[in-house]
Amino acid sequence: MPSSTGHAVRAVLAVLLCAFATIPAAATARADSATDWTARPAASGAATRTGDDGGRPYFYLEGVPGTVLQDRLAVTNPGRAPVTVRLRGADAYDAGGGELAVRGSKGSTGTGAWLRLAADRVTVPARTRAEVPFSVTVPTSVPPGDHPGAIVAESAGRSVGVRVHLRVSGPTLAALTVEDVTVSGRTIHYTLVNRGNAALSPRLAVSADGVFGTLLRREARTLPVELLPGQRAKLTEPWRDVPALDSVTVRLRVTAAGGAHSEATGSAVLVPWLPVTVGVLLFLAAAAAGAYLLRHRQLRPPDGAVPVSRPTSDERHLVKAGADR
Repeated sequence: MPSSTGHAVRAVLAVLLCAFATIPAAATARADSATDWTARPAASGAATRTGDDGGRPYFYLEGVPGTVLQDRLAVTNPGRAPVTVRLRGADAYDAGGGELAVRGSKGSTGTGAWLRLAADRVTVPARTRAEVPFSVTVPTSVPPGDHPGAIVAESAGRSVGVRVHLRVSGPTLAALTVEDVTVSGRTIHYTLVNRGNAALSPRLAVSADGVFGTLLRREARTLPVELLPGQRAKLTEPWRDVPALDSVTVRLRVTAAGGAHSEATGSAVLVPWLPVTVGVLLFLAAAAAGAYLLRHRQLRPPDGAVPVSRPTSDERHLVKAGADR
């Protein structure tokens, strides 16, 4: 029969193996619980009763100046441990190329400054969803139009921005321009500017004509950007079949809801510079070689001729003296 010492050793090994197998799983569970939380607009009405999250990608609030607008943020923790999330309001702005970013904790003067959360910190138990009410007080002097903002949620080094689309009621102006159209390589460069007070989702149509006719035709399509009021975005359009040698005129036409539209053109002379440069260098080299050979042939005496050297100064003096006699 096995000794009691052998049983004891096997028991200790089993305990150690269980411990090593459990520690990583527990660490993973804690890590997941700290990073798997979500923040999004809370559901309302029938969606709340059925357990649906409502499916709202962002908050949309609208009212006249002086109005107090209200909504709720839902913070969900699917993990196994409580999570504490910090909350704050922020202005949204253009980060370049049509991308949106949010202001820092002290940089907001618009929607982020008008937004007040019921709590700036919420602790959500495991497998629980907490809803945090908030309000936006629209100043009486604010102009009509769209004023972008966000609610920023932060925890465990992770930050999530939930967009707040605030529209102040009143006359809205949809104005859009396309500018600075250029062609570089196989890319068309251009700039879109929102000159109104409403956020716009522009549509773009592209055409290009060369010396011998049409080179490019693209029907209008919605661009994957949203232009905020006053936003300027530098964008590009690929052109894979750009001709190697031609004089082209590119025409861009942009439109957006509310009657916004604009059109701009750009011209370019397309030249294959590498072959042209090589050809010019070869031509110059051939011209230099031809000039050298021509000059060398002019200086060479004819066949059978005896070269005559020029007289020295003394020889010229003797010749002159003989002539005087």
